Amino acid sequence: MSKDFPGIAALSDVSLSVHGGEVCCLLGDNGAGKSTLIKIMSGVYGPSSGRMRVDGKPVVFQSPRDAQALGFATVHQDVSTFPLISVSRNFFLGRELRKGWGPLRRLDKRRENEIVIRELQAIGIRRVLSAKQLVGTLSGGERQALAITRALYFGARLLILDEPTSALGVKEAGIVLRLIQQAKTNGTGVVFITHNAHHAMTVGDRYVVLIQGCVADQFARGERSKEDILNLMAGGEALESLQIELDASHQAGPFEGD
Repeated sequence: MSKDFPGIAALSDVSLSVHGGEVCCLLGDNGAGKSTLIKIMSGVYGPSSGRMRVDGKPVVFQSPRDAQALGFATVHQDVSTFPLISVSRNFFLGRELRKGWGPLRRLDKRRENEIVIRELQAIGIRRVLSAKQLVGTLSGGERQALAITRALYFGARLLILDEPTSALGVKEAGIVLRLIQQAKTNGTGVVFITHNAHHAMTVGDRYVVLIQGCVADQFARGERSKEDILNLMAGGEALESLQIELDASHQAGPFEGD
C-alpha cells in the first residue's frame, strides 16, 4: 500500500501481513510511517494505492466503524480511555449490557461491574477493587491493560497497539507484554508498534522495519540480533557515523587548553 499527502509520500509500496495467533512488530523511528500505516489499517485513512485483504478477500474501510465491524481493534497510547468516567463505563462504552423488556429496559450495571472486576483480576490488576473507580485514578499501565482487555473481551481478531509500553515502568510494561502474549495464545493477531527493541524481541514473531515510509527489512524471530534491530531502527548510517565520532573523541585524549 501507498499513501500520499500533499507534497509528501508517507508510505511507498508497504506490504504487511498478520496471521491469527502471532505478533507482528512494526518498528521504526519517528516519521517512519508507522502511524500512517495503522491509521489505514484502522479505517481512519484510505490508501492512495494498493488494497487490504481480510481472509483473502479485498476490503475497503470507509471509517473506523468498518474496521471495528471486522474485528480490528486499535489501542492508542494516550486516548484509549476516558479519565473522568468509571472503569465500568470505560469498559462497556458503546456496548452497554441491558436487562428488562420494553419501556423497563435499563442498564445492567451490576453485571457490568462484576465482569470488569473479574476480567481485571484475571490479568493481575488487583488494585482496582471497585468498578465505580474513576479511570483517571489508575496508573498508565492499568489504563493500557483496561483498554487491551476490553478489546479482547469483545472478540478482537486483530489487535493494533500503538506504543503501549512507551511511557510505562518495568513492572507495568510487563503487564502489557503478558497481555500481548495472552492475545497471541488465544488466536488473536497483534500488530505491536514500538520503539523498544527489547519489548519487541520479547513477544514478537515477525518484524517489519519502516524507514521514511518504505519497508527497510522484514524478518522472523531469531533472524536478527538486538543490535541489528537497533541499527535498522536508527537508520544504520546515522548510527555508524555517531560511532565513528565517538571513537575519534576517545582517541583525542583528555581536554587540553591554554
